[in-house]
Amino acid sequence: MSWISKKLSLNIKKEYEITLRYHIIFWTIYFLFNTFRWGIYFNDYLYSLKTNIIGFPIHMTLVYLNIYVLMPIFVFRKKYFSYVLITLSVIFLMVLTKFNLTYFLVSTEVWPEGPETISSITLNYTIDMMIGELYVMTFVTAIKITMDWLVEHKRLNDLEKLQLETELQFLRTQVSPHFFLNTLNNIYALAIEKSARTPKVIIKLSELMKYMLYETKVKRLSLEKEILCIQNYLDLERIRSGEKLEIEMEISGEIENKTIAPMLILSFVENAFKHGVNKNIRPVTIKINFNIEGDFLYFSITNPKPAIIEFNKRTKPSGGIGLENVKKRLALGYKSNEYNLNIKDQKDIFVVELKIKVQ
Repeated sequence: MSWISKKLSLNIKKEYEITLRYHIIFWTIYFLFNTFRWGIYFNDYLYSLKTNIIGFPIHMTLVYLNIYVLMPIFVFRKKYFSYVLITLSVIFLMVLTKFNLTYFLVSTEVWPEGPETISSITLNYTIDMMIGELYVMTFVTAIKITMDWLVEHKRLNDLEKLQLETELQFLRTQVSPHFFLNTLNNIYALAIEKSARTPKVIIKLSELMKYMLYETKVKRLSLEKEILCIQNYLDLERIRSGEKLEIEMEISGEIENKTIAPMLILSFVENAFKHGVNKNIRPVTIKINFNIEGDFLYFSITNPKPAIIEFNKRTKPSGGIGLENVKKRLALGYKSNEYNLNIKDQKDIFVVELKIKVQ
């Protein structure tokens, strides 16, 4: 799971850099807007520039003090009275600082936009400036909270996607060993018999291994490749079972340029042979149908049940790891409206019907 932590750390770092960039852009635009606005109002851009150079560090100090210190200490701990009292006190101190800096560095006429020009601090000036600072604090804090929520929401979505990808990869690793175990058992049985069919089985197995090692790492692959893999698997089963096995396979519709999750259909085929052929001593027929209609594949596979089944009421004749695995893969890899799985456990046959989007 270390690669997930590494990827999440990179995502968080990237989001931090983006957020910092947004802060810089926001304050730059706000500063320029305020400078031009008051420059037009006073008809004195130099005065507006000087007062904003003094005012904006105060704005930023109050905003970030509120966001990163006061809110975490008081609001998040539900100490609202203390938060209000301390916030108003800090704002008052900042207003006093702003007044003095403006008076000594810019002009002794501190409040030209007010009802009267003042050379000493008054109650009206103090209230007006405090309301202005509260406005800036509230406005920027609301933006910051919104941005944090969006970043956190995206982070949780990324984490969920990574977890889904990890679980899908794990489920795929379950498919391959299960499949190869059965095939190797078949080769072992043929080797004991010193059958001439053994080399052909090994070649087919080699082709399947190549497919599973190099073709199935993607989220979706060509439906044609999946069907070709299934045909190789069927060839292996024909070689192993001989005349005992009859396979009826039908493909209709356009399969070109269609995609599907790798080894999804193969899991149903492998399950049908495991329970319908390997446990059956009489000749059996496996029926497989691929039908493409628009953006959907209608797949079905039918296998007979063994003539004699020894199981108690809690044991099902078909299923096991194969079907449970593929159900999880469908739920993780597809939306609910993109597939429909129907499994029919009838008296003499077991039928799987799958409608799935292959666009």
